[in-house]
Amino acid sequence: MSESIPNASFEQIGEVLRRHHSFVLLSHVRPDGDAIGSQLALGMSLLDAGKSVRLFNEDGLPDSLTFLRGSGHLEVPPAEPVTAEVVIALDTATKPRLGERCLHAVSTVKLLLNIDHHISNSEYGDLNLIDATSPATGEILYDLIIALGLPLPEATRDALYVAVSTDTGSFQYPSTTAKTYDMAADLIRRGLEVGTINSNTYDNHPFRRLELLRTLLNTLELSPDGLVAHWTLREATRRELSLCAADSEGLIDVIRAIRGVQVAVFFEETPDGQTRVSMRSKDRRYDVCRIAAEFGGGGHSLAAGIRMHEPLDEAKTRVLEAIRHRIRNACA
Repeated sequence: MSESIPNASFEQIGEVLRRHHSFVLLSHVRPDGDAIGSQLALGMSLLDAGKSVRLFNEDGLPDSLTFLRGSGHLEVPPAEPVTAEVVIALDTATKPRLGERCLHAVSTVKLLLNIDHHISNSEYGDLNLIDATSPATGEILYDLIIALGLPLPEATRDALYVAVSTDTGSFQYPSTTAKTYDMAADLIRRGLEVGTINSNTYDNHPFRRLELLRTLLNTLELSPDGLVAHWTLREATRRELSLCAADSEGLIDVIRAIRGVQVAVFFEETPDGQTRVSMRSKDRRYDVCRIAAEFGGGGHSLAAGIRMHEPLDEAKTRVLEAIRHRIRNACA
């Protein structure tokens, strides 16, 4: 396409899905439940519609999501570029977040669709379907599948639920709406076993995750005013406990839940000596997306992240000062 479409309609997306046969679906590095759930949901729907579909993720499938139907279709990107008509990027705010190997694998594909719910999305697709009011990309895909009359097999049903449940904190975050509950109710009416899928999602962690939590609690710090809580994961700890990326998923909610805390921050040292920062806020006055944007990151007002080139201690000092500045301005 010669010109990017900032926000495509369902009909425009549907025309692409109907007109083309071969698709590659991507999601962001260090994928979470919404990323993988969205890939599986749309991928299994398109497969059921008779399309040719491949699902790539730079870091592969997290162990915690192997229970999902159809998860065996997800693969790390091959070394050589693939042949396909359309690439669909899901739940990924910026193109580099798809990963270098994924981008190389689809480098010869001409048409890129970008479907996401992050307010910081850079609209890098030829067609962009961005809804920052949606609590999860999975909910956008549910609406899209229903509106277009696409197949909704069991694998899609279960993946949509996990996508939305994990990105709403099990339907607890402020982004959850009556529409979100209506979607979940419809999936249950379609046969979703809510007790089983919730147990597989939230009650099936490896022991090393508990060892990680114990270590993180020993690094926990609270600001003098009690508004900011943060903890730190060193690379040495990651190696010592043989951690996977998914092992820390959702743990930031432990410190977010502390009474009085308004902003929670998780600092992680990366293998290359850089720093990954995850932030959560309980109050939109303390917009963590704006804080993240100061350092080239992004996300949502209540949940955002940054990848910083600085070593951990330096990054920590800079980010905490930016948070204190934001809180001072909000309280002024």
